[in-house]
Amino acid sequence: MKKFLIVGLGNIGQEYENTRHNIGFKVLDYLAKDESITFQTQKLGDVAEYNIKGRKLFLLKPSTYMNLSGKAVKYWMEKENIEKENILVITDDLNLSFGTIRIKAKGSDGGHNGLKSIQAVLNTVEYPRFRFGISDQFKKGQQVDYVLGEWTSEENSMLIERLEVASKVIRSFALAGLSNTMNEYNGK
Repeated sequence: MKKFLIVGLGNIGQEYENTRHNIGFKVLDYLAKDESITFQTQKLGDVAEYNIKGRKLFLLKPSTYMNLSGKAVKYWMEKENIEKENILVITDDLNLSFGTIRIKAKGSDGGHNGLKSIQAVLNTVEYPRFRFGISDQFKKGQQVDYVLGEWTSEENSMLIERLEVASKVIRSFALAGLSNTMNEYNGK
């Protein structure tokens, strides 16, 4: 059975639950609810297993906080013997308008501390990532407050449809592969 590690980046704790920075957790929570699977607290994160058409997906919400995400990713890759091309890291992106999806096979950390940590621990920038746009609607010097701020009511009303699309991206990644998923969903 082919294995995949789907990593939703975020920070643990109620104070971060509905923040823009936690979109990775939110996407995985949506998929888990949609598929009626539950997360179990395990080493370095909450993990849910999801089987789809002969593939096994490990959904991981690291408990290491954003800046140490690489530790959890490496542990679960090694524990389940998952190749880096079969991981998909879901993260927020300030450079994309709200809800815009961009999937890439590799790339820089773009100043994102979670991606920085993964890059440092895996010693590579070559792993698939799924960036979810949160836009950059903040004043100069307010980036941290914006990223760690909660969604506006307008964003919340549009989020369900975007989370539905995001869950389709994950299924497509496992079933159709990275290239097909990029062609189908990038920019949507």
